[in-house]
Order: sequence, then structure tokens, then C-alpha cells
Amino acid sequence: MDHDHTNPDYPNTPDGRYFVVRGRLWRRSNPALELAERERLVRELMAARRAILKAKDDPEARRAARSGVDAAKRALGERGPPWWTDGAPDYNRHMVANTPYTNWFETVSAKDAGMASGELGHEALAAASDALVGDRGAPLDQDQSKDPQAGAGTGGRAKLRGQ
Repeated sequence: MDHDHTNPDYPNTPDGRYFVVRGRLWRRSNPALELAERERLVRELMAARRAILKAKDDPEARRAARSGVDAAKRALGERGPPWWTDGAPDYNRHMVANTPYTNWFETVSAKDAGMASGELGHEALAAASDALVGDRGAPLDQDQSKDPQAGAGTGGRAKLRGQ
């Protein structure tokens, strides 16, 4: 039951808060959840989704099943208040192009295109990865500008966590 969204077809943002599907950000589950709790909640989520399908002709049962989906997603941290505590805004369901993750995603998209055509070598991929996390290996904060190359304290809004 791997709902950790580590599929390379759905890249995770450098801060681990979202994964991307067709250019849209989707909030990942709270990584602080214990494995047993996460698995229990995922089972509840899947049961509620099956209940929606079974209740197609019963509006009341369908409403109850949808409520179960929402409760499980909130408990997993995928909906409701963000699970991170640094006060960064939530971009769940936003198009990447309308968020501070724009340049990161363009880099990921270019990397994927290069891998498909064989243009990007191992060193180019490593350099692209280094550009995303900064020279200290710290993930970029959520309040970064659309230019992850802009350094903290250099007039740019990008900040590296821990600096």
C-alpha cells in the first residue's frame, strides 16, 4: 500500500509538501504519521471510495461515503489545515505555473524531456538537482520567488531553510 507518491511520473516538490499531476500540485500525506496509522487511514479512504461506487443510486449513502473520504483525507493531511508548521501558504490544487514552484517544475520537466531524448547526462541531472536544493543541501522554503537561483540576503526572495 504505497501512497507515498514517489512515482517519478508524479514528481515531489523539493520541500516534500506536494506531488505534481498534469501541472497541478496535490498535497502529500503528512510524513509525521506513523506507518500503522497511515496504513489504517489509507484503508479507510479506499473503503469510503468503494462505498461511493456502491452507493451510486442512493444519494444519502453517497453523501455519507463522500464524508468518509473527506475525513480520511483530512486525517492523512491531504486536506484541511496544512501539516507543516512554518506558516507557509498552502498551494494544494493550484497549477504549478501559478506558484513559487514554477522554475523548479520547469527544471523537472526539462530533465524528463532530456532523459526521454537522451540529451541530459548524469552530471547535468546532478547539477539540476543541486540547483533545486541550494549549496547547503537544504530544501528551498515555500516563500521562495519564482527564481530558485535568487539567494537569500541578495535581494531575492528565495530562502534556504536553515540560513
